[in-house]
Amino acid sequence: MSAKIARIYDILVLANPKLILAALLSILVLFAYYTKDFRLDASADSLLLEDDQDLAIFRDIHQRYPSGDLLIITYSPQNDLFSDAALETIMQLREELGTVESVETVFTLLDAPLLKSSDQSFTEMLDDIPNLEKPFVDRAQARAELLASPVFSELIISADAKTTALLLVLYEDEKFNALGRTRNDLRTKQRSQGLSGKERDTLRQIEADYIVMRDTISDKRSADIAHIRKILDGYRSDGVIYLGGVPMITDDMVTFVRSDLVVFGGGVLAFLLIVLTVIFRQPLWIVLPLLSCFYAGLVMIGLLGMTGWNVTVISSNFLALMLIITISMNIHLIVRYRQLSRDNPEDDQRSLVRKTSHKMVRPCLYTALTTIFGFASLVVSDIKPVIDFGWMMSAGLAVTFATSFLLFPTLLLVAGKRWATPQPDTSEHGNRFLLPVYLARLTQAHGNKILVLAVAVTAVSAIGISQLRVENSFINYFNSETEIYRGLKQIDEQLGGTTPLEVLIEFEDSTENFLNPEDLQGLSEYEISLEREFAEAMARSPEYWLTPDKIQRIKEVHDYLDSLPEIGKVLSLASAVRVGEDVLGGELDSMMLALLYTQIPAEIKANIIDPYLSIEHNEARLFARVLDSKPDIRRNELLQTVHRDLGEKLNLEQKEFTVSGLLVLYNNMLQSLFSSQIKTIGVVMIGIAIMFLLLFRSIPLAVIGILPNLIGAGVVLGVMGWAKIPMDMMTITIAAITIGIAVDNGIHYIYRFREEYAQTKDYVETMRICHSNIGKAVFFTTLTIVIGFSILVFSNFNPTIYFGVLIAAAMLIALLAALTVLPKLILLWKPFN
Repeated sequence: MSAKIARIYDILVLANPKLILAALLSILVLFAYYTKDFRLDASADSLLLEDDQDLAIFRDIHQRYPSGDLLIITYSPQNDLFSDAALETIMQLREELGTVESVETVFTLLDAPLLKSSDQSFTEMLDDIPNLEKPFVDRAQARAELLASPVFSELIISADAKTTALLLVLYEDEKFNALGRTRNDLRTKQRSQGLSGKERDTLRQIEADYIVMRDTISDKRSADIAHIRKILDGYRSDGVIYLGGVPMITDDMVTFVRSDLVVFGGGVLAFLLIVLTVIFRQPLWIVLPLLSCFYAGLVMIGLLGMTGWNVTVISSNFLALMLIITISMNIHLIVRYRQLSRDNPEDDQRSLVRKTSHKMVRPCLYTALTTIFGFASLVVSDIKPVIDFGWMMSAGLAVTFATSFLLFPTLLLVAGKRWATPQPDTSEHGNRFLLPVYLARLTQAHGNKILVLAVAVTAVSAIGISQLRVENSFINYFNSETEIYRGLKQIDEQLGGTTPLEVLIEFEDSTENFLNPEDLQGLSEYEISLEREFAEAMARSPEYWLTPDKIQRIKEVHDYLDSLPEIGKVLSLASAVRVGEDVLGGELDSMMLALLYTQIPAEIKANIIDPYLSIEHNEARLFARVLDSKPDIRRNELLQTVHRDLGEKLNLEQKEFTVSGLLVLYNNMLQSLFSSQIKTIGVVMIGIAIMFLLLFRSIPLAVIGILPNLIGAGVVLGVMGWAKIPMDMMTITIAAITIGIAVDNGIHYIYRFREEYAQTKDYVETMRICHSNIGKAVFFTTLTIVIGFSILVFSNFNPTIYFGVLIAAAMLIALLAALTVLPKLILLWKPFN
């Protein structure tokens, strides 16, 4: 079979290089056309767990308590916050921001109702709610009232009264929301019980329409956020201003992803150009790998555009990774061609290219497959962007392998032997790269010590791995110089926290209290139905539903949440009730509660009551914000404590409360990191073991090939544990990717060792030969990988920086292991007969 495939390859590819180049050019033009459809996605959907039951609960809650996306502007004036100049600036900002097309309402310090800062009666205030814009309001009293307000303190004014927040509610597209709900319902049904053919077609169409609408809304939001920033720029001289909120974060994330793609791609190409120049010093060996990189990268981008596969912040480095791996494979081909050209100077170009391709296709195929296994192992994760990254890179590696054995050899044939012959000063006998030769001598002389050191390092790393943690602050994902970081930090520390936590309290149905069994006797079914409808209406009327007992229960849960040190601002119906109690001077009975509920102005009610109460569903909602930047926060422990205390301390049954919110979804993602790490490493190890067994048909060689490559991944994970670097969506991929890429060194080395040993029959001599040829190729490729991954330090997204630095370190350690531990194991085991 191998010989037959080789003959077909020779006839179709090597015998017709110009025809193949023409075909490859046609393919390139086709995919280049689809690059226009290449999309970036930084929406919340791209950061969710697959099949998360809490996500369904979260969506259900927000369907009952709808709220538009919120932008938050923090303003710390140079003057006193309640001075004429500061309030005038806030007024002007409110007016200008209100003209932005996406902004539905702007709520500021000027709009907060003040019930204790004037001499009006409570009835008069209900007709005309006082605020800071009213001339009769005393500002000193207003300051004191707002700072003590259960509603507005740490919501629109900081505890030190030096910072205020302007809340911008954005318009919601109901058609888009309805489309999203239909899509989610069909996806849920697809996972649980499957879809009919018609439903599958409907889902595909809805998903396509959803993406189109999402991109349209995203573009519009981006333009409006740019408009808002332009407005804010005109006031930055008046104080410190930051823009925050989920829409702004999403928009900036897209900018980061786009920037990372350009920086990573351009930076990697620039550094690889330098590396290729230093290594080979011949134009051909610089141009051919770069053309391969350009071809593979453009085809992959076009493929993503054609299939509608969006790139997220997690997969934004796919292009850099593809370029690195493409260069690595090309370097192996170049080194082998140059060796064959030096050893067989009489061969013509086609013969040299043919020998190079035939000798390298098998090890390159297996290295590609093992690397694909490394990335494909990510699909067993529960985290959607990690799954997409795994599939994306698996497809990219297939493109890389095809490019390396179609484009590279045909370009080499067209270039001819004259341009490819190694120059004397760049021959493989040059002494510019002595590390592999030095490591060969070191392994021969101190091999046992190296093995002892490897075992010791592994043991220390294992202890570090046991200390790995997943607690991570979303704020710390971003560079401290970015507006995202600064805005989130200020909101978190001065305005009540960032990450939302929600608690729903469900009350007993009191319908039966309005149904007297004696009165129902003798009535027809229709009359009983009417009586039940009347009873349900009575039970859901504010006059009967709003009782002191229910309010007391809400207050207890509110106060409990407020007592937790990890939680900042808490809002609920209790907040509004306490404002009323403070004004009226005592607890409110059912009649007063109902009066307030029905008489309060609709605008005020929409802000401080409706988001926290659903009489129709017989429930109350408490909304808290967690202090995300608190250094000792443990989210999972916090949620477990809340669940336990609501039952044990507040005597709520499990069915009477629900804990939800973004904190729950974020924590679920964090907690899945451990299981994802274990599953991905397990899958990649099984896949690579199978590859080794198929390639070498030897269990000892499979073990020898795998063990050294575990050292690089193990050491880096151990360092993360010792250094308290938390795992995140990107760093959990390090182990699988490192093993998947680093194992290529072992495959190439063992493959060449077996080939050379067949000639020398001497293990030590074979080791020296391998270190001087394949050792240099491994060194070159690892050098390009290390430099390539180091480019990621220029990202604004901190997980990407950790990802680049840690993989670069892991690859360097894996290189040392491949050129010391691996050959020493071969010398000890002597697996070749």
